[in-house]
Amino acid sequence: MTEDTRRDHRLLLVSVWASAAFAVVSCVWGVFTGSSMIVFDGLYSFASIGLSLLAVAALRISRRGPDDAHPWGREEVEPVAVVVKALALGALSVYAVVGGVTDLLAGGREVATGWALAYAVVATLGGTVVTLVLRRGGQGGLVRAEAAEWQGDTLLSVGVLAGFGIAAGLVAAGRADLAAYVDPGMVVLVSLLFLRVPAGLVARGMRELLAMSPPEETMTALQDAVDAVRERYRMPEGLVRASQVGSRVDVEVDFVVDDSSTVQTVADCDEVRADLHDRLAALGHERSVVVAFTRDPRWAR
Repeated sequence: MTEDTRRDHRLLLVSVWASAAFAVVSCVWGVFTGSSMIVFDGLYSFASIGLSLLAVAALRISRRGPDDAHPWGREEVEPVAVVVKALALGALSVYAVVGGVTDLLAGGREVATGWALAYAVVATLGGTVVTLVLRRGGQGGLVRAEAAEWQGDTLLSVGVLAGFGIAAGLVAAGRADLAAYVDPGMVVLVSLLFLRVPAGLVARGMRELLAMSPPEETMTALQDAVDAVRERYRMPEGLVRASQVGSRVDVEVDFVVDDSSTVQTVADCDEVRADLHDRLAALGHERSVVVAFTRDPRWAR
């Protein structure tokens, strides 16, 4: 197991334990205050525990490396885990919307606004800390998915903080009847907004499952490395094709050579491969790289 893998594994476990703590605190606090919004936050955290453990398992499987059954490796389990995670969180959000609408139609829900406001402050600060730890410490797709999930939960907490602030103001103004609509209203609004997070994760995971091209910044970095090698060995063309599956980027490079190129022998080709390998390794991604050479440009396209 590489140092990057060990780091990602530790960060995923941090997410698991943080989710467990938030789940227990949110559910107890939500029942105590009578807030369906806080209970929803707790249920979300409970769901995150199981899904984070799924991410840990996917990371371990993907790092077993290639074998006869998986000649290119097992990285495809990473986007599968991301898609499953996103669909589960999306389903939970839809369920919360239905519950919030039901409460609104029933006349709202009375909440202990002071305690609810205190919870929103704690949840916002805690979510911000975990999000920053994951975003700054992890590079793998699973850790990025965890960070996106925590970021969404933190934004949810910010919305809750604002909502409970409004509810507290209404209660202070003697309009407890209107304040009763704030909690279920927040459940509906925040859940609908939060659906954007799992939708984005599903889109990214499906791109990887379909072996589509990596993000634009990755393609740019790959092309820059190939262009540098092409110019060094005076080759007229260097074409790049790439796809990303989990943390693995599969790259095919086709160089076109001519009489002016310094690449004329098999030994020269190997020198080019070694140079390109070093440049790609410096970019920090795990890659499967195929390098081909031809004098006829049609075989490179």
